[in-house]
Amino acid sequence: MSFSGDIKEELLCVSGNSRHCQLAELAAYVRFCGRPAEGGNGEKSLRLQTENKIVARKCFTLLKKTFKIYVDVTARSSSVSNGNITYLLRIDEHPMRAKVAEALKLTGEENEDGVSPILLKNSCCKRAFLRGAYLAAGSMSDPYKGYHLEIVCQKPQLAQQIQKLLQDFELDAKTVLRKKYYVVYIKEGENIADFLNIIEAHKALMEFENTRIYKGVRNMVNRKVNCDAANINKTVTAAARQVEDIEYIRRVHGLDKLPEHLREMAYVRLENPEVPLGELGKLLDPPVGKSGVNHRLRKLGEFAKSLRS
Repeated sequence: MSFSGDIKEELLCVSGNSRHCQLAELAAYVRFCGRPAEGGNGEKSLRLQTENKIVARKCFTLLKKTFKIYVDVTARSSSVSNGNITYLLRIDEHPMRAKVAEALKLTGEENEDGVSPILLKNSCCKRAFLRGAYLAAGSMSDPYKGYHLEIVCQKPQLAQQIQKLLQDFELDAKTVLRKKYYVVYIKEGENIADFLNIIEAHKALMEFENTRIYKGVRNMVNRKVNCDAANINKTVTAAARQVEDIEYIRRVHGLDKLPEHLREMAYVRLENPEVPLGELGKLLDPPVGKSGVNHRLRKLGEFAKSLRS
């Protein structure tokens, strides 16, 4: 199972203890998975349809907890959906359907494309609603490959509402239009960690944080290795250039004609072409520091340049 699927599997067992939190989460499923239906006698029904078995199980559990009703769950395979199984929960009985619609504030036209703010007054209810929204229409990339979490909405009003709720929790959420859907997404690792904490996916949060730590250490090691490799290449290149300059001086001018301190430096470098500057200084008599070695080699390089011109 993917990391995103693991999160949803964990959230199946997470549910608010208060009725108002259960209603907020159930409202998310109704908005994302709800489908209008009408019987032959003109009676309307409340129908929830999803291809996610976890969502179907969660809806069944919440309806049982919140309204004390048992809903028949029908599973069917459709050729339209490439043989995927679709789960259908349907409430036909008028008194119960009306009770559910009233509790979830589904009767007002102003809530047609969003969830009533009345259901989201408390912070705990906002968390529950976001949990339901992720279960119903959310996904997350493998954190080893990158950080991206999104919730896909069919209506812009619902996307705006979710983005606003995420921003209430100080998360940097953005919305983009992808084909005919409105996608609310988070890309920064710390914000995704906060989101997992908000929806109470604590096991997934720990795994996500472990991945972030692993990637952080790996990146730090890679940077250190790359830095060391670059320094080694730089040192080797500089040493090769120094030897080349000294060899040119010997051919064109002669090393014995150099001042004593430069002549000694030239012979020591030729005899030790791969030794770093600090170690070269210890081979001189008397020894000199790294800056002194660098100064003498620079003088040799400038002299070689003057001879070439």
